[in-house]
Amino acid sequence: MHKNLDINVHHITRVEGHGNIVVNAGNGKIEKIQWQVPEAPRFFEAMVRGHSYQDIQTIVSRICGICSITHSLAATKAVESALGLKVSEQADKLRILMHYSEQLQSHTLHIGYLAAPDFFGAPSVVPLVARAAEVVKTIVNAHRIANEWSDLLAGRTTHPVTLIPGGLTRIPTEKQLRELQKTLKDAVPVLKEIAEAVLSVADNIPRFERPTEYVSLKQTDQPTYTFYHGGITSTDAKGAVLPIEKWHEVANEYIVEQSTAKWAKWHRDTYAVGALARFNNNADLLGPMAKNVAKMFGLQQGCCNPYMNTIAQLVECVHVVETSISMIDELLTKGLKDEKVTSSPKAGKGSGCVEAPRGILFHDYEFDKNGKCVAADICIPTNQNHANIQKDFEKLVPEILDEGENQIRLKLEMLVRAYDPCISCSTHFLDVKFVR
Repeated sequence: MHKNLDINVHHITRVEGHGNIVVNAGNGKIEKIQWQVPEAPRFFEAMVRGHSYQDIQTIVSRICGICSITHSLAATKAVESALGLKVSEQADKLRILMHYSEQLQSHTLHIGYLAAPDFFGAPSVVPLVARAAEVVKTIVNAHRIANEWSDLLAGRTTHPVTLIPGGLTRIPTEKQLRELQKTLKDAVPVLKEIAEAVLSVADNIPRFERPTEYVSLKQTDQPTYTFYHGGITSTDAKGAVLPIEKWHEVANEYIVEQSTAKWAKWHRDTYAVGALARFNNNADLLGPMAKNVAKMFGLQQGCCNPYMNTIAQLVECVHVVETSISMIDELLTKGLKDEKVTSSPKAGKGSGCVEAPRGILFHDYEFDKNGKCVAADICIPTNQNHANIQKDFEKLVPEILDEGENQIRLKLEMLVRAYDPCISCSTHFLDVKFVR
């Protein structure tokens, strides 16, 4: 064991936003272990006040350039809940397809550009090109497919323009859907290549476990590996599924001094959200090809190794593609119909929830009789993960103290990156002290 240790990472690379890792030990005794979030807070909940219900999704999509579709969907669902708007089956399926495009988009970005360099022993994706050019090209190809998929259904790659309360401003043509389906079928072997490439370096994924509560959506009326419908459950909930409207009982947010982002807890001091949480709660509902990828890596329900979240993302990439191929068949079989969407302002309060790539996301809005927003509350996946990262640190560091400072630093950075955090999206707190 190293008697003295001084790790101060300001700021960790290959994540969105700014986060710090601080570990200090003296004379063989650990003095400090902290996951810190020093980034300036965001004020989107204040920004939307006074705006029309029709403008909410456009504003909050700017919370994140990676998860803009997800934020738009959660916000639109909350608005529809508040105003009592119903969505057609066709619009619902097209929204789910749109959501799937962002899952593939975000997951391939994380797996290929942010996590893969660690697996291949490279400092970033740039030197990785020289070492594994074909792997990087394959990732770029998958990411391009996801971007074009988003363009078709959301109107552009980020910050969707086709979503409105009650439905969509436009729908794709039958020809466009058939072309998308062919593209997705062609993407299957691409994703298999990525899985095989990651498998070739899977021994570099650290072995570490900490019993954890995993929180995600669960759909019971039509069982599916859900990213969009259902209620809230966890591995500690003993089968219970809470309605979305009770999300405040789940994400019990609180403030800590080391973070400008709130932390959260439910049945334990911390919980985790994200791909591994969804997998642990819904793995039996994966498609056949996705199940095969999980089997390749020995990923099974009950996994408590946070580093395996990246592998769960890989499994989900395959699942959303194979599921989308079937969904397009369903849409084409029923026939596409142009739908006129109308809505009127009214007073109301509603919650919306979807699974962002990084985990379960909650949006909550209240409107006056003129449809103007009077209150908003948004709970980001990463802020639900911050406390869990801290607890992982506290268990991991004592277990690896004899591995040397560089290796300890690398494993801590890899652990944070495994959560695929969107740090700046999660910062919603500011302690203002007025001085006279």
